[in-house]
Amino acid sequence: MVAQLRERHGLSQRALAVRASTSQAWISRVETGEISPSVDSLERLLHAMGEQLVLDNVRLSHDDTDRHHRATTAAMDMPERLERALSAASFVAELHGRARDAR
Repeated sequence: MVAQLRERHGLSQRALAVRASTSQAWISRVETGEISPSVDSLERLLHAMGEQLVLDNVRLSHDDTDRHHRATTAAMDMPERLERALSAASFVAELHGRARDAR
């Protein structure tokens, strides 16, 4: 988003950095996704380009699915709930191990 807006406004990373009182290296790291700016920092960047940050919330479309999942889980007996929870924990641990090995 930052890179697209910066380019739309015809600014270089250096020019935006000067306007936002930051470094060109920091702008580059934000644009490449190496770092995620805080809301305050993003607001400062956008303001330096004459833009305003607007946050909003929208209800997720899968809310009915969540209600169904809660009802299904509530209908299970305790051993079945525990088995599912342990299975999910095992799956997460496996994913974590694969991610660690991939580094």
